[in-house]
Amino acid sequence: MHYIYLHGFASSPNSNKAKYIAERFAENQIKLEIPDLNCQDFYHLTVTRQLKQVTASLEKQLEVTIIGSSLGGLTAAHIGEKFLQVKRLILLAPAFEFLSHWLPTFDAEVIQRWQKEKYLMVYHYGLKQELALSYNFLLDANQYHQKCLKRPIPTLVLHGQHDEVIPIKASRDYVKQRYWVDLIELNSNHALENVMIDIWQAIEDFCQLSQV
Repeated sequence: MHYIYLHGFASSPNSNKAKYIAERFAENQIKLEIPDLNCQDFYHLTVTRQLKQVTASLEKQLEVTIIGSSLGGLTAAHIGEKFLQVKRLILLAPAFEFLSHWLPTFDAEVIQRWQKEKYLMVYHYGLKQELALSYNFLLDANQYHQKCLKRPIPTLVLHGQHDEVIPIKASRDYVKQRYWVDLIELNSNHALENVMIDIWQAIEDFCQLSQV
């Protein structure tokens, strides 16, 4: 089994979650692949680009488990829908229907200016600075909806009950319509940093790593 971790929006392979999970996998003598979804070009980031980047490496793998955080979770779900090599999904606060949650946080004038000027300045938590993001990110994201996710692949969702970015209702709704998905609700926010021990225990059990 090959394991891949996909970091979230405006994050990086050096995020606290990515490093913590990678360290736990290393303790089990398992390599965790963590691609940099920024591709040194945050301006042209899209969900489609993330999909292409990750799927390019799947051809070499027979069995894959993907762990995805936030937008990385959304990306993981869509990859799992199309590629039979993906045998399990672990989604951390997945960004299902994230535009309906994210866009209302902006004033209408900001969105209009983004469309007109073709870029929006966004704080990048991985690089700790503001970077420009193309309006194409918004246009591209509009085509990725959870209603398209119908493949019955074993899936574990972990979501904070106090998530201020993607409401836990998004994951609750996702699970209701899919018998193959289990949801663990955690006493945390979107970052999930205070429950990493619980998350690792859930990953370890779901992947049966103690039996590897």
